[in-house]
Amino acid sequence: MADSADVFGRIREKLPEMSKSQKKLASYIKSEYEQAAFMTAAQIGAELSVSESTVVRFAAFLGYRGFPEFQKELENCVKGKLSSFRKIDEKYGRSSESEILNSVLNADIEKIRDTIENLNPDAFDMAVDSLLEAETVYIMGLRSNEPLASFLHFYLNMVRGNVVLVNTTSVTETFEQMLRISEKDCFVGISFPRYSMRTLKAMEFANDRNARVIAITDSMHSPMNLYSSCNLFARSDMVSIVDSLVAPLSVINALVVAICLKAPDAIRKDLEMLEEVWENYQVYLNDEINFIDDEPILNYSLRKADQDGKKGTEDVK
Repeated sequence: MADSADVFGRIREKLPEMSKSQKKLASYIKSEYEQAAFMTAAQIGAELSVSESTVVRFAAFLGYRGFPEFQKELENCVKGKLSSFRKIDEKYGRSSESEILNSVLNADIEKIRDTIENLNPDAFDMAVDSLLEAETVYIMGLRSNEPLASFLHFYLNMVRGNVVLVNTTSVTETFEQMLRISEKDCFVGISFPRYSMRTLKAMEFANDRNARVIAITDSMHSPMNLYSSCNLFARSDMVSIVDSLVAPLSVINALVVAICLKAPDAIRKDLEMLEEVWENYQVYLNDEINFIDDEPILNYSLRKADQDGKKGTEDVK
């Protein structure tokens, strides 16, 4: 019997041959395997509005002798996963605070190194070109992935414009925000375990509309690869109850830098215009800490106005 990871490898290998119903099953199994491992074929079928026989045939299609063997591998996968709190206790239970700091930072360094070694340069170049050439870029990342999506949206919107952050708790609203996506556009789906079914559905919709789809995820076994034409893999292991987002954020940062270097003239013009707007309208005057003579000046404009008012009073006297 193959190991549990092979379930996802088989799904990816067989994806081009899958029917629409089988792709629906593949998406569900990859994103909800912890739940599917303890469901019958009939229950999975009812969940996805397909027949029980379709589920059984899907297991056979993947090369298993039957649904029980397929389910057993999913069960082994679930049993092999330790809970987040058990991981914390096993890894850091006897560590001091400073040891925890060093351990977590070194683990993040290892993830960045692993990402450097395994990220496909051709896929990265393709992603940069797609983001530059697209008429509109749509970005989606939910739950713990939301900060990554917001970061990419903020800087990408600054350097190229026409960037939409798809952010909603409703599947219906997701499709409404993407209603005009077409083959001229690009969609970026960001998802790390536990994977988001809503992000996956949005990627499927973008793929159906012939948009270029980029997945930023953790591995070739991620369900996010089902509908993407360009996959950027970054390590994001669970080292505590919090996902490590350091490597994914570095990949996103590299995308922004590469885009800036590839279209410098247009971007320089936009940034100079933005800088002029900030200066003319004093956008950051009350929003940042400025240093004058090595001393931080908080609410500088308010303090200056107060000082000017006192000086005017003294002049009157």
